[in-house]
Amino acid sequence: MANRIMLNETSYHGAGAITEIVNEAKARAFEKAFVCSDPDLIKFNVTGKVTDLLEQNGLAYEIYSDIKANPTIQNVQSGVAAFKASGADYIIAIGGGSSMDTAKAIGIIIANPEFEDVRSLEGVAPTKKPCVPIIAVPTTAGTAAEVTINYVITDVEKKRKFVCVDPHDMPIIAVVDPDMMASMPKGLTASTGMDALTHAIEGYTTKGAWEMTDMFHLKAIEIISKSLRGAVDNTKEGREGMALGQYIAGMGFSNVGLGIAHSMAHTLGAVYDTPHGVACAMMLPIVMDYNADCTGEKYREIARAMGLKDVDSMDQETYRKAAVDAVRKLSDDVGIPSKLEALKEEDLQFLAESAYADACAPGNPKNASVEDLKDLFRKLM
Repeated sequence: MANRIMLNETSYHGAGAITEIVNEAKARAFEKAFVCSDPDLIKFNVTGKVTDLLEQNGLAYEIYSDIKANPTIQNVQSGVAAFKASGADYIIAIGGGSSMDTAKAIGIIIANPEFEDVRSLEGVAPTKKPCVPIIAVPTTAGTAAEVTINYVITDVEKKRKFVCVDPHDMPIIAVVDPDMMASMPKGLTASTGMDALTHAIEGYTTKGAWEMTDMFHLKAIEIISKSLRGAVDNTKEGREGMALGQYIAGMGFSNVGLGIAHSMAHTLGAVYDTPHGVACAMMLPIVMDYNADCTGEKYREIARAMGLKDVDSMDQETYRKAAVDAVRKLSDDVGIPSKLEALKEEDLQFLAESAYADACAPGNPKNASVEDLKDLFRKLM
């Protein structure tokens, strides 16, 4: 079997990288940008850092901001209509996963209108054409949506999130500028950072992992573990490290998949509107405990990448516990709760069935039944 790696055509990294948007738009003869960004980013002038550049260089744009933290089918369908009316020929997605996921879905449907119901994009979508060209500008250090072939949409009517996996949705350009992330509040920095760590650890242990993606994931674990506490304290080094670490994690997991920490987090987000990064952070050590006996020596390398000493002198049980404990400590240090007060016993069956059906679940290193998932959710109570 051949292993596939898909990445952006071009990516820019480092402070001030957003100036390259102008150069790329001109070089590609783009005429008008459809700027997808959420209302808070517009309100606090984060989006304006990019639109000011467009204005200064005579580049036309129109803003679309009907985007929620967990973007819905309606957000996407409204965006498709707005794009058609705008006369735009490319998209600039500015924000976290919500803005980029919305932009991907819009771009895919514009190019493949037979999927305008949105629900039919769930799973590995059989689209025929690449989406509208996207320039992705992350403002959070977590989702890595700028370098993945995945996006997640919420079906409000059915109280579930669904994952769409489509090589045609990859942004052609990623602009990873830590200055665009400097205004993130502590809580969001912590939760998106733990989402990035979950990507790296799940990608490293998933059934589809192989040598090249292992390289990405171990480096991402190392960088994130060193950088997240500093990023939460808004240090320059911490912000820069997280901007890079989360992108490297995305380079890996997008190509090999994730596991049940993510499938369970998607379900918590759909039912309780739990922020995705918080849900991932709460589930990750629980799922790591559950998966440990199916991971060989990988937890030793996770422990090493997280900066633990003398791991080679530890037996398997010790280094596995050390790796899980290191994740718990990092999550606790950045203020993530370990329990979900909203969780109710009567919801467990629906939660478990939804997580079992989620597109991320098959990648888990250990096959989990609905009953297993109920037991894991119960650990959050």
